[in-house]
Amino acid sequence: MITSLAHTAVCVPDVDVAVEWYRSVIGMTVLSPPVLMEGDAIERDMGELVPSPVALKGAILGFPDGGDRVLEVLEYPRAPGRARPPDASVADHGFSHVGLLCDDITTTRTELEGKGVQFLTRGVAEIAGLRTTWFADPHGLVFILLEKRDTAKPYYAQY
Repeated sequence: MITSLAHTAVCVPDVDVAVEWYRSVIGMTVLSPPVLMEGDAIERDMGELVPSPVALKGAILGFPDGGDRVLEVLEYPRAPGRARPPDASVADHGFSHVGLLCDDITTTRTELEGKGVQFLTRGVAEIAGLRTTWFADPHGLVFILLEKRDTAKPYYAQY
């Protein structure tokens, strides 16, 4: 039986560059630095999904709470993928966005804008007991920044 959500994975063209961006701009902690996996074990794991010989370079980022909910940043050096289409929308099927929590959305947005983050919405909205704003990483992947009204409740139970 499935008991919890473990991670969200994003595929990027350069793991090292992406990890540095998520660390220095977003403030994530590098829990497992980039490592290249190749050989029999990764071939058995992903050989039916990625052209052989499989090579995966990945890192894990998260926050100091020590939970399993982390962001895996992945690169397939021998099977370069396609860039996200410039006209991609959060309404397209497939990956839509990743939600990130913060304590003060106005301050966090201002700090991220100062670091060059591209926001997709003009300001901060209020919906279902949450304050929200949307941004993209350098690869066009979409994130929603969330501030909870009641920090004792999960984000989805704010209203």
